[in-house]
Amino acid sequence: MKPEDRDLVAQLCAARSGQLADPAKDYLFETRLGPVARREGFESIADLMSGLRTRREDRLIWAIVEAMAAGDSSFFRDQTPFDLFRDELAPDLARQRADQPIRIWSAACATGQEVHSLAMLVDEMSGEHPGAQFEIFGSDLSERALEKAQSGLYTQFEVQRGLPIRSLVRHFDKIDDAWAISPRIRQTIRWRRLNLIGDLSRVRGFDVIFCRHVLEAMTEPAQQRVIENLAAALNPGGYLIVGANEAQALDAQGLTAGAHAGVFQASANARAAA
Repeated sequence: MKPEDRDLVAQLCAARSGQLADPAKDYLFETRLGPVARREGFESIADLMSGLRTRREDRLIWAIVEAMAAGDSSFFRDQTPFDLFRDELAPDLARQRADQPIRIWSAACATGQEVHSLAMLVDEMSGEHPGAQFEIFGSDLSERALEKAQSGLYTQFEVQRGLPIRSLVRHFDKIDDAWAISPRIRQTIRWRRLNLIGDLSRVRGFDVIFCRHVLEAMTEPAQQRVIENLAAALNPGGYLIVGANEAQALDAQGLTAGAHAGVFQASANARAAA
C-alpha cells in the first residue's frame, strides 16, 4: 500500500471509530484489508483504495474501518476479571438486586469469546444464587465479528485458547472440525452493533460492563468519549472493568478505582440516567 493510502485509512479509523491505526504498520493494513478487497470485488488493495477515493461510499468506508478494528479475543482472557466477577461482584450484586435483573455488558466483544465466557460463568453459578436473574449483552463495531459471535462456532485453535476442558465438555458440541457452544448459553445473550464513540444515550442501566483491551487502541479524545459513555451507562454502584494497563486512561466523574487493577465503581449516590 502507498503511504498516502495508509494515511487515509488511519484518518478514517480515527474519525469513524476513534481507533489508532499506525500507518507505519504496513503488514497490518495488508493483512486486514486484503480480505475486504476480495469480498468487495476488487482485484487488489490498490484497487480498493482507488474505489474508495472515487466513490466515497459509506458502506465501503465502514467495511474498511471495521476490518481495521478487528480485535484479538480468547476465552477467559486474563483470568483475574472473571474470577473477580464470579467470587465478588456477582454475589454482591445478587444480594443487592434480589428483585431486579443483574445486567452485564461485554462492550467491544469481538468474536464473542468474552461474552460467552461470562454466560458460561453465569450458568455455572445459577445454583449459588437462587432467584438471581442475569441479563447478558454483547456488542461490537464489526458486523462480521458479531455474526461469528452469534453463531457460537469456534475452531479447535480458538477453543484451545483459554477455555478449560471442563467448560468445553460441558458447554460445547463437536460439529465436524468446529465446536459449537450450546444453544442454552448462546440464547442467553442479546447482541447489538454499537460504536462506542457514538451516541449511546439510550444505552443505560448496566451493573457490570467489561470493556478491556479497547481503550489502549484508541486516540485520547476517543478514550474519554468511550469512558464517559460507559460511565453514564452504569447503574449507581455498578462496575466498569477495563484492562489493567488501561486504568490510567480513565478520567470520568462518578467513577472510583476499586481494590483491583482496572476495576472502577460508579458512585452509589449517582442518579441513574433515564
